[in-house]
Amino acid sequence: MASEADLKAFIGRHRELLSKERNAEIERSALLLTNCGPKLLEQKGLALGSLGVVGINIGLGGKTLVELERPTAFHTSQSFPPHNFRPGDLARIEDNASSNTAAKKTAKSKKTASAIAESSHATEGVVYKVSDTRIVIAVDPSDSGSDDLDLPERCRVLKMANSVTYDRMDKALDQLEKISIPSSRQSNDKCDYELTPLIRVLLGISPPSEKIPITELKFFDESLNPSQQKAVKFALESQEVACIHGPPGTGKTHTLIEIIRQLTSPSEHSINEKQKRILVCGASNLSVDNILERLLAIPPPEKGKRTPLSATRIGHPARVMANQGVLEATLEVKANKSDQAALAKDVKSEIESTLDLLAGKGKGSKKPRGSERKKMWEEVKALRKEYRQREGGVVKTVLGESQVVLATCHSAGSRQLRDHRFDVVIIDEATQALEAVCWIPIFKARKVILAGDPMQLPPTILSIDKQKKKTSGIATSKKSANTADDQKTSQESTASKPQLPEEDEGTSHSDADSEVESIKGDDIMAQDATIEVSQGESRPKTKTQRKTQKKAKKRAGLRPPRTLETTLFDRLERMYGPDIKRLLNIQYRMHSQICQFPSQTLYASKLVSHESVRSHLLKDLPAVSAFASSEDEDTIKETLGTPVVFYDTAGCEYFERLDGDNDEGSRCNENEAAVVSKWVERLVGAGLLPSQIALITPYQAQVTLLASLLRPVYGLELEIGTVDGMQGREKDAVIISLVRSNDKREVGFLKEKRRMNVAMTRARRHLVDMPMFILMVFTNQDLQCIVGDSSTVKHGSPYLKRWLAWLEANADVRFAEFDSV
Repeated sequence: MASEADLKAFIGRHRELLSKERNAEIERSALLLTNCGPKLLEQKGLALGSLGVVGINIGLGGKTLVELERPTAFHTSQSFPPHNFRPGDLARIEDNASSNTAAKKTAKSKKTASAIAESSHATEGVVYKVSDTRIVIAVDPSDSGSDDLDLPERCRVLKMANSVTYDRMDKALDQLEKISIPSSRQSNDKCDYELTPLIRVLLGISPPSEKIPITELKFFDESLNPSQQKAVKFALESQEVACIHGPPGTGKTHTLIEIIRQLTSPSEHSINEKQKRILVCGASNLSVDNILERLLAIPPPEKGKRTPLSATRIGHPARVMANQGVLEATLEVKANKSDQAALAKDVKSEIESTLDLLAGKGKGSKKPRGSERKKMWEEVKALRKEYRQREGGVVKTVLGESQVVLATCHSAGSRQLRDHRFDVVIIDEATQALEAVCWIPIFKARKVILAGDPMQLPPTILSIDKQKKKTSGIATSKKSANTADDQKTSQESTASKPQLPEEDEGTSHSDADSEVESIKGDDIMAQDATIEVSQGESRPKTKTQRKTQKKAKKRAGLRPPRTLETTLFDRLERMYGPDIKRLLNIQYRMHSQICQFPSQTLYASKLVSHESVRSHLLKDLPAVSAFASSEDEDTIKETLGTPVVFYDTAGCEYFERLDGDNDEGSRCNENEAAVVSKWVERLVGAGLLPSQIALITPYQAQVTLLASLLRPVYGLELEIGTVDGMQGREKDAVIISLVRSNDKREVGFLKEKRRMNVAMTRARRHLVDMPMFILMVFTNQDLQCIVGDSSTVKHGSPYLKRWLAWLEANADVRFAEFDSV
């Protein structure tokens, strides 16, 4: 049982780590604003320049929506270059900066970022929507210095540190402290929540309650496999918390949809006598919208049996532009369509017409000045207040009628959900979310269901503690033959000082900590050697396994996290052992041979391929039928009929290049890009469409290089992005460029097995490895191609060595020069 001292240490450590992370993000923004020219900022994906305002409207909450695009007067193409702007990001609109003005700013070294912002009359807001040609920034008048948005004719948008998320996480920690440590509460402190059994279990104050058994359970989806059925039953029977471990391709979202349907449907079982109200959250907009899309696809119930499921999406949906169904389910659209919205619409129209006059779009096309302009802004301010009041009643009604509410973990702390409570909160991608952000929705429910995979990417962290990383690197390097290089790489991957982002080399994912932890991820997987018995219970097979589980239970307790990469999912596994979760062990993505290595190394050999994908190959795709019918059998087998191929082109010396003036720049590799181009050409020649192909890489500089080479030929349909953005995604063909190739044998964060696991498990039908390796995965895409350098990669970590050894033993090994690839 956690003591008061344990609770204080736990919360205090979280505060310390969050403070470092906030400072790292602020320092990075300040560094970029003061030291980088506009071209470099655009190359890093942190700025969009030479934009023009095409519209100013009013959005939900009375926010001013500023819509910007690239005017044809300044650009040959209206499509944006590759960038890192996503819905929910904090951004700043300011005067467009030329290279000369940037140089002048840099020369004034004593001038701070805030001073620059003040002098340029910048306006800060949140990215509301992004398309290929337009970006919409939502500006909250209460957060800006003035209601008067006198925007320049030519401006740029900068990505900023997002303090709102940190403020909400800090507030959640404050509430947690007040609830769990009464002695820390001041007499006048207000506490909005209580110490529920759920919070007691999550903090280790008391163990999880006994499960309430369900003897008979009728599944809505009869296609669920046994592991999915057991996970659903486990989640329903658990009283406070349940974790679902879903490796790649195992139908985690499919399982969550069944859980939601069970919880929201009246049942004969005592556990669910009435419909429950559910809050569904995720670490990203994409995961939330994916669940919403699946919910909307559920067939309506037969007439008279039950009411249709009502779901509402709040926040900034990442895919509302692409899916009409998701758009219709958003709070904004529902609120506008409600019966109470008519009066609010009248006020909104009046605000927008006044804003048009202020922008010079009215009679005479002249912007009002002086006292006239001031008076008009006062009118806008009064109208906006009235609009908020009317809209508040509409929002309350819409959400009150919604049985399922969906939002990101961060958005669950928005004012729209301030007074709402739920029976159950479901957090998808819980292994990618900071624990502090998970507490925001947890306070609103009596039960939590976490879903994720600890063996894939952890949360993105900027401020990994340098000393901790160094210690971890030393501990890990005892197993490595190249200790000095490993330590140097570990130190390079940290971001304790501000760095220019290089896609994600500045946003390091630490694998060292997982190597040092006594019980973590795959170790717990190995402990969970259980067999199923009657009533769905399980017991250890052997005496040794029983001792292992007892040892794990003895270590259970609330401990301060090493880094912010320790998620709530990870911590609960360490505290309560494998009994806190259920594993989904049947995957529907990869050929059995492609699945073999990740299953053995990360999932204790428990991950197996479903019979529908166990032996499928690239040649089975309809798109390649014409190619297959026109080629001889050997050519078809060599290109489309082998699940794993290992092309060894080591020694070609295709070295990486640093895209920047110092070691903090991003990296690219021109020769790898040429190899990728050839593979894209081969795939398209075999019948695949560009829209069926995705190119992914860990480095933003390589994304920019690939885009410059391939977009003119294949257009925007060819997806080019980062490894992080591909987690959970599927395409018919994926080509991965690892970039790293150097004499020092440094691999950066490629040594992290979780990042490599994401890359390897995108493949579905065919995997080709070519060190220089073009590791080509005919993916889950049905083709995935990973490009890298074996002579560099094999020195990266013990995990990479095992991978290359497995490829040599199991793959179809071929030796080829670049021209023959």
